[in-house]
Amino acid sequence: MRNFLTLEDVTREEIFQIFKLAKRLKRKPWGNQLKDKIFALLFFKPSTRTRVSFEAGIKQLGGEAIYLDYATTQLARGESVEDAARTLERYVNCIIARVYEHKVLERMAKVANIPIINALSNLEHPCQILSDLFTIQEHFGKFDGLKLTYVGDGGNNIAHSLLLGCSKIGLNLTISCPKQYAPNPTILQKSLQHSLITGTKIDVLSDPHKAVKDSDIIYTDVWVSMGMEKEVKKRLETLQPYQVNESLVKHANPSFIFMHCLPYEGREVIPDIIYGPHSIVWQQAENRLHVGKALLVFLMKF
Repeated sequence: MRNFLTLEDVTREEIFQIFKLAKRLKRKPWGNQLKDKIFALLFFKPSTRTRVSFEAGIKQLGGEAIYLDYATTQLARGESVEDAARTLERYVNCIIARVYEHKVLERMAKVANIPIINALSNLEHPCQILSDLFTIQEHFGKFDGLKLTYVGDGGNNIAHSLLLGCSKIGLNLTISCPKQYAPNPTILQKSLQHSLITGTKIDVLSDPHKAVKDSDIIYTDVWVSMGMEKEVKKRLETLQPYQVNESLVKHANPSFIFMHCLPYEGREVIPDIIYGPHSIVWQQAENRLHVGKALLVFLMKF
């Protein structure tokens, strides 16, 4: 039995195995690899892409998905996440959980005897980044020699999973962010340890124009995530210099691609770029389906 709470839960070789399977499933989307398997989607936070990609993918491979909104479960009345996990494992083969606090996933994984998948937490978003790395490989045909620059909030779940994922597979990564929104020190240290093995260059810079220089990929995310509504004014003021606009991207390679995990809220990147010729955000969104399916098939083997 294997959990997928973080990109630390899979090896570099396993990541490439998942990519190989995703490529096959993209060519042939329908099958029975998940036949007789039932998946609970336990979502504390609302979702579009994560929910639909998992539900559609499970159905395409012959499985069944049960969506559980936190507000309509006994969790909302005070049931512990441990008891919820102990109960659900009697009914389903896997729990795909989208939560606020990463510790909730760890608490579930500690007591459950079925796989727990992190469909988003405040600390990491491993399913998203697994899919994004597949999209980069699909676009460029390689990782070696490429540079990805993430611009914005360097302490959010996307930045953290990029640090772990890029350092593991050998994609050079620069995080550009204000000092008060720097990456989690423990995750940064783990990524630096991986980079020593893969020869990956990992940087954290405050100057976005310097960071974007010679980048092949520019990535950003929303500035105000769910649960941060009280910080809106402060975040908008602090992160404004990190907006992806024409002034910023002129420092990147002319053939750069732009990535964003969506939804787009109109602040972090200008419309001409997210809807322009350099953007591959819709390919990103599509690949959540294929890589999600590959991850489920991979995990069900254990």
